[in-house]
Amino acid sequence: MFRPGKTLTAVGAVALTLVSAAPALAQDRPGEGVTITMAQPTWDTGWFQTAIYSQMLRELGYDVSQPMTLENAAFFQAVALGDVTMWIDGWFPQHNVFRDTFEDGAEIVGAVARGGALQGYMVSKAAADEFDIKTLEDFKRPEVRAAFDRDGDGKADLVSCPVGWACEEIITHHLEAYGLVDHVNKTTANYAAAMADAVAAHENGEPILYYAWTPNWTADELKPGVDAVWIEVPFISLVGSDEGLEDSATWAGVEGCVSDPCRLGYVANDIVPVVNSEFLSENPAVRALFEAASVPLPDVFAQNARMKNGDADIAGHAAQWIADNRQQVDGWLGAAREAAGN
Repeated sequence: MFRPGKTLTAVGAVALTLVSAAPALAQDRPGEGVTITMAQPTWDTGWFQTAIYSQMLRELGYDVSQPMTLENAAFFQAVALGDVTMWIDGWFPQHNVFRDTFEDGAEIVGAVARGGALQGYMVSKAAADEFDIKTLEDFKRPEVRAAFDRDGDGKADLVSCPVGWACEEIITHHLEAYGLVDHVNKTTANYAAAMADAVAAHENGEPILYYAWTPNWTADELKPGVDAVWIEVPFISLVGSDEGLEDSATWAGVEGCVSDPCRLGYVANDIVPVVNSEFLSENPAVRALFEAASVPLPDVFAQNARMKNGDADIAGHAAQWIADNRQQVDGWLGAAREAAGN
């Protein structure tokens, strides 16, 4: 031990420096030696925030895997069992249907975006103006049905969600509740491919009807109020865990809606991380980071548009976003390090 009045040798000084620095280094990288198995959803519009959070976790020293792409049901089962550690793309209340699957072993922590994930039905504006389309009820009119019949089966074509997505169940319910099964045909192909086809049809002057959500690249390709409009549902009819939230399915100030307030028929969702509970209890730095961090929806819109336009460097987009928001990110990382040191 070094005592006052004694000369400290060069070797001793180096050793003392290393010993005193070790706790600081450990606190800077509290995740050193800990592996995170990251998951991401099948919709690529959520991969940007996955990359941002992954890179922040790596700055804390965690060994974060390349994300595995999972269907909703598979993820919620896997995260509860600890087979995967987390994902950043829970949609609640829409994913409440999976609570019985995951709540014994995983939990929601923090939020990427609160209340900003809108959903509903959109129609090309030119067609909405021409046929005076205000709600889904208008698709019972023969002239409207014919205008939107792209495959010649006598029904209007609706770009829907793939089977396995929670929105597909809601769309199926809506078509039945509003008496539209004989008037509207929903497609359940890959959403991005189906929407790319719809955008091309729109550019050729064809009317299109599609399910939309935010954040999504479609809002950049088909600007609300300019290229397309949100239409209303005839009345609110919710399903499953959304029942009882009817007041939350009508929104004021929705840009590009045919009416204000806008009766979208969907409850707005929070986009939230879902994390294995045992992992969270052992890693307070992650809990603190996720409780502090968020990503503005306009930034997600902009990245989704870049990705759609052929720039597929999602990791690069995330790194640039972190660089552009360095001061704020450092504050979040500081809160995580402080939590790890307590």
